[in-house]
Amino acid sequence: MSSPPLAPEDLQRLSDFLYRQTGMLFGESKRYYIERRVADRMAATGCASFGAYFGVLRAEPAEREALINAFTVNETYFYREEHQLACLSRDLLPDLAGKRRPGDKIRIWSAPCSTGEEAYSIAIWLLENWRMVDAYNVEIVGSDIDTRALEAAHAGAYAERSLARLPQALRQAYFEPAKRHRWQIIDDLRESVTFTPANLIDGPSLAAQGQFDVIFCRNVLIYFDDASRLAAARNLYDRLTPGGYLCLGHTESMNRISDRFVARRFDDAVVYQRPERPA
Repeated sequence: MSSPPLAPEDLQRLSDFLYRQTGMLFGESKRYYIERRVADRMAATGCASFGAYFGVLRAEPAEREALINAFTVNETYFYREEHQLACLSRDLLPDLAGKRRPGDKIRIWSAPCSTGEEAYSIAIWLLENWRMVDAYNVEIVGSDIDTRALEAAHAGAYAERSLARLPQALRQAYFEPAKRHRWQIIDDLRESVTFTPANLIDGPSLAAQGQFDVIFCRNVLIYFDDASRLAAARNLYDRLTPGGYLCLGHTESMNRISDRFVARRFDDAVVYQRPERPA
């Protein structure tokens, strides 16, 4: 039996709750999307009314996590926005490596990483296209607020759709056929990427991630309002090493959010750099 429609005040309470937790805006215009997911969670928890469910939601961190998982968007695939990967190997990493010694650590962060395609794409791209990859200690970390997505990333098994844009030679080199028409990342590659939970608007929790030389944060700020974008921008700035680079989605621009970054135009992409010294 389906749950009754949410009263306007209940819809607002839930939207406010999700906003505080994730920075994402929901409201009356997304009523059907919200009600469908809330109905699933009410059924899973055995709650007969929204009031009872909201009490469970506020009291139980596990249910809060489950609801957030239900509302996240995980649309991604291997080699998405390939031009940024080209910029990474041709421009960003040579610049960063030129200021380091061989063997030094270079950290790259994919946040949000969804089900892991982007983080693994970075690893594959560097193995194939950056000849200095073995000269440095390259650490790749993927993070997401969706714990189900992180579990899938850890597992590293993907359907055909995720690999549709990956050249056949790379599929053969880095994947093995698996059950149910899926492809399994080879163990060496899967073990080279670390996955951790992270919330882009929660600065204190992000501090545990340390700092990164390159951050890929693509196609998430479009779901935030101005206040959440500004909070995320501050946190991303803090997570970048001085001189480090931030890559956004092709429809996103840091120039409209924060003046702390410097826009850098390379042949393959526009990226945003944290200045080496404060302005």
